[in-house]
Amino acid sequence: MKIRLRCLPGYAGHVPEPVLARRSLPEWLRTMPPSAESTVLGAQVRTVKQCLPFVEAMQTGLIFRLAADLTLKDGTFSWNSGLPVHPVARLSRAPIGVHVPEQATGAPFADPHHFIVKFTNHWTVSLPDGFGLLVGHPYNREDLPFRTLWGVVERFDDGFVHFPALWTDHAVNVTVPRGTPVAQAVPIPLEPLDLDIAEMDDGELARHIDLEDRIQSEPGHYRRTRRG
Repeated sequence: MKIRLRCLPGYAGHVPEPVLARRSLPEWLRTMPPSAESTVLGAQVRTVKQCLPFVEAMQTGLIFRLAADLTLKDGTFSWNSGLPVHPVARLSRAPIGVHVPEQATGAPFADPHHFIVKFTNHWTVSLPDGFGLLVGHPYNREDLPFRTLWGVVERFDDGFVHFPALWTDHAVNVTVPRGTPVAQAVPIPLEPLDLDIAEMDDGELARHIDLEDRIQSEPGHYRRTRRG
């Protein structure tokens, strides 16, 4: 699948390009150990670094990145994007905007102690017909000082869709570097779902038991046999 992304004329090289998620894995995932001693079990256990679904979620789709160093000091955001003024386009040069608190009225995440911000997206996105884009917080990135909200966009070939987020870090002073992942986007088919729900038949149960046994007895079995 090819995804077409475009920025304003004159902005190439000034705003970080979106990247494939597999090229934007965090340093903590690279450096964490593959196994660790469990005090509960008294044995070595595999960490999430060896959990293929955990890692593949982080490698799926593409990542949109922060356009400039962003500093929060004493409740005030500041930045220096260095973006040129475009003579025609109306897109903000700021890497971040805000939502007024009332826009979250009644939502469970409404919190007077959290800023509701909006990360500026400098890229239009064109997808093949029949696909939309599921966009939200980068998967498993609990280390980020914000929580990007999730949404589905069906078409935004010619416009910029920005990314609302809750600012969850209560530190008084924090700087988020340019290029930090602010949203992960995954193409999804827009066709309606149909559910087929029933108990396992004998054959399905036998295959299930066989798979469970192999996963337990053969390290790496899932990785070797279940990847597309």
